[in-house]
Amino acid sequence: MIMRIFQVVTRPGKEVEFSKFFHETAIPMMRNTEGILSVLPGAPRPDSPRSFSFVMVWNDLDALKAFVGEDYQNPHIDPAEAELVESRSIMHYDLVGD
Repeated sequence: MIMRIFQVVTRPGKEVEFSKFFHETAIPMMRNTEGILSVLPGAPRPDSPRSFSFVMVWNDLDALKAFVGEDYQNPHIDPAEAELVESRSIMHYDLVGD
């Protein structure tokens, strides 16, 4: 299993608009994506008011690539959110079982 951590920092002043996209579009989409076993969305905290994240557990690398393509190591964003985002990052890990 692959753990994928996706983080976004919004442009200043775009927090509310991005939050709406995050809750109404991104979270439901990720929860309904084939090949994802778990989705943990993270909303901003007072010490990082423009930061949002997703921790996703994918079945395997093939499932991840089926969703994002061969270029899975770069953080892709929906065109609808591009003007709201200042920066984004992505990390992948092999999930360690108990």
